[in-house]
Amino acid sequence: MTAEPAPGTSAPTTPAAKASADPLLQPFTLGPVQLKNRIVSTAHEPAYTELGMPKDRYRLYHREKARGGVGLTMTAGSATVSKDSPAAFGNVDLSTDEVIPWLAAIAEDCHAEGTAVMIQLTHLGPRNSNFTADWLPLISAGRHREPTHRSFTKAMEDFDIERVVDDFAAATARVKAAGFDGLEFLHTGHLIDYFFASRFNDRDDEYNGDLSARLRFPLRIIDAMRKESTGMALGVRMSVLEQVAEGTSEEQAIEALTEYAAHGIDFLNLNVGTISSDRELAEAIPGMGTPSAPWLETCRRIREAIDLPVLHAARIADAPTARFAIEDGCLDLVGMTRAQLADPYLVTKIEEKREDDIRPCVGANMCLDSIYTSGAATCIHNPASGREADLPQEIPHDVETGSKHVVIIGAGPAGLEAARVAAVRGHRVTLLEAEDAPGGQVRLAARSQRRRDLIGIIDWRAQQCRKHGVDLRLNTFAEADDILALDPDVVIVATGGVPDAGYPFREQGPSFDVWDVMDDRLKSKQRVLVFDDHGFYPALDAVERLARGGQQVTYVSPERTIGIDVGSMNSPAYLQAFSEFGVEVRLGERLTEKPRIEGKEIVAMLRNDYSDRETEVVTDAVVVDFGTTPNDEVYFELKSQSSNHGATDLEAWVRGRPQPDSGADPESTSTDAEAGPKFALYRIGDAVTSRNVHAAVLEGLRVGMGL
Repeated sequence: MTAEPAPGTSAPTTPAAKASADPLLQPFTLGPVQLKNRIVSTAHEPAYTELGMPKDRYRLYHREKARGGVGLTMTAGSATVSKDSPAAFGNVDLSTDEVIPWLAAIAEDCHAEGTAVMIQLTHLGPRNSNFTADWLPLISAGRHREPTHRSFTKAMEDFDIERVVDDFAAATARVKAAGFDGLEFLHTGHLIDYFFASRFNDRDDEYNGDLSARLRFPLRIIDAMRKESTGMALGVRMSVLEQVAEGTSEEQAIEALTEYAAHGIDFLNLNVGTISSDRELAEAIPGMGTPSAPWLETCRRIREAIDLPVLHAARIADAPTARFAIEDGCLDLVGMTRAQLADPYLVTKIEEKREDDIRPCVGANMCLDSIYTSGAATCIHNPASGREADLPQEIPHDVETGSKHVVIIGAGPAGLEAARVAAVRGHRVTLLEAEDAPGGQVRLAARSQRRRDLIGIIDWRAQQCRKHGVDLRLNTFAEADDILALDPDVVIVATGGVPDAGYPFREQGPSFDVWDVMDDRLKSKQRVLVFDDHGFYPALDAVERLARGGQQVTYVSPERTIGIDVGSMNSPAYLQAFSEFGVEVRLGERLTEKPRIEGKEIVAMLRNDYSDRETEVVTDAVVVDFGTTPNDEVYFELKSQSSNHGATDLEAWVRGRPQPDSGADPESTSTDAEAGPKFALYRIGDAVTSRNVHAAVLEGLRVGMGL
């Protein structure tokens, strides 16, 4: 992976480069490493480790990106170098030689595809917990408490400093032994930053004072890493503009980076903002509802001021934006990390001029939030990422003979995914949708100002269904006889769910549901109480829509926090809206009976779950969210007539493998009524139970691959 051109320059024109003038596909030399194109998957931690080791799940995840054509894949957002920096995010553990063979396997797989591979090193410092792993005290430049993780640190002593410097050197040596092409260290928001940033550093020794003193510890780290990384690229991931009081300015960052370059740093992975709180982290990694590529002009200024190649990744989610960033001189290398979690074959599709086939990143940031809610990164609408051992990223056309007629009822995310996968594989697909447009609940959710980008989940699948010949019939309410008349081999019920009115509110009355809010049916109501016993996005979207419309909103939940299942990457925006629009919040309380009508007003009775204290709230409307109940009537009408009675073999199901009975032989000409039912029946998505978009598309992929 080495090359002769000077660092930070374009490599000699290769046959591949001659074949395309696309700026994204031009090679680049980064320190001693030659990259085949300008697209990078930057360091991030999907939490696919096993006891700190990046085993097969981790390896296959990065191998798929390499197969998809990326020039550089960077593993391990925040691989830890010391025992007192435990794995708070499922981090790779670089403090032991045990990691070397696992890293070597990743390097071998990536190199086989012509992709360079690097890793990010760090000591988390205060961004961690005192109460995990070995329960060692956290360390920092001084006594600190990071708002997000809430643990107090001890001020590092002289022996701590010596040990951590040695730990960085030892970790670097392990990375080199594994055959990696390079590495970077994380500056922003971690231990090194607590020495560098004047607002954190309150030491009274040689590691504090003017900038040169505050650089002493970072430079010792760089020197130690550089000594052990001969022949490897060495970079720094650093915020050049923190956007907080007394935070790092561009001028300070330029001065520091100039010094870092003199000590052997080969590239800058540029960040803006910082990460000490949920709000700061959400702003540093902007998601849906925010502008595209917000800091390219900052990148341009820094790139012009320093003699280092600049890499940057922040909401650069599509090829045209990435292409502009390179072509217009903002960046040398463009990070498309979340975009490749959504579609690891993004680069190949650019090369093959199939950009319409790229599954779009919609910025939902489920990839980050799910690390905490489900233990590992998941893309909201690419269920194969992280499941490469069982599910394909690229659907094969593997049904040359024996094509089945697959009838799918419901064109929400589950039905669309099942239709897409089955059609690409070579089956004949008929997709029936009762509404006048596909999308189901996602189309409703996309009416939220904050979550409008979710419609990309639907639009891409609808386009792919058209491209692969799916017969999509809108405005078609399908009953059992209608479905049987189509003579299906397989029936997939993906009819979603309907709002659960919740006991004791099932009777039609003064209560509304969150769908009513998103359909703007409550605009005439000045005061609205929203009762959230779901704890997910729909109630928060409803509150924000009502509040932005000028209505007076009271939010009530039996939980201890607002939207308890909405992760830290998305909750700050809702909390901001709650504050800006004066939403009254009542936690630990629930509706105890059906609201009653008194004249033109509604009276809601609330009971506190902890004190049993009851209060009445007078309002103009009550909205409830209890999730959805399955819309499953047609499934149960068909169940007894199906060959499998709706049953699935779960071992085959989770691996996307054929079911023991996936429908009768489509080439059979038997018309004997006694031969029994000829179609297999499956039920997916919210037609099974109330869940989320990822669960819906996961089941769509699984059932489509199992046909």
